[in-house]
Amino acid sequence: MNNWLKQPIILKGEMVDLIPMDTTHFDELLVLAKDKRIWEFYPTDGSNTDKFLTAYKNALIEREKGNHYPFVIVHKHSGKLIGSTRFFEIHPKDKNLEIGWTWLHPDYWSTGINFECKLLMLTYCFETLGTIRVQLKTRENNLRSRKAIEKIGGVFEGILRKDRIRDNGEVLNSAYYSILDTEWKSVKPNLIANSPKKIKSSL
Repeated sequence: MNNWLKQPIILKGEMVDLIPMDTTHFDELLVLAKDKRIWEFYPTDGSNTDKFLTAYKNALIEREKGNHYPFVIVHKHSGKLIGSTRFFEIHPKDKNLEIGWTWLHPDYWSTGINFECKLLMLTYCFETLGTIRVQLKTRENNLRSRKAIEKIGGVFEGILRKDRIRDNGEVLNSAYYSILDTEWKSVKPNLIANSPKKIKSSL
């Protein structure tokens, strides 16, 4: 683990908390992940138990190497897990990383919780880590995700053609976005406005 992201990272919001993933979360996540709607645009079909476990065990291995930092998303009112997200493509020297592998159970789509997650993560990136660039990407034809990234404040950078291959062999194009440190002051108020409630800073 590199020293840039110091363990443990716990990000507390009004509706959700983001806490470090561990293997004790897998059983609950597996139940959530059975909904195939979640994985329509992902490289891996997480509704398949073996594929899910392979991907998320690997995420924990990559955390030890300093390459990924996976979280589970905890719904504060119920205390239940409702999804996952992570930091990855972590480059301390260049002060940049990517936010991705974000998914919520469909019951929580269009609730503003995604905005709260991004507010917590981006605040940590720009105000604690001192990142100068945060990258976000999605499949080119995932219009729902692209609109969400743009609403968050991501600036479209372009399409990388044949950027990924799904585990079923399908070749994907990816749409890349970013938010820079110089843009954060204008991005943050919009995120706060679109979150379910104003976040209390606890970083």
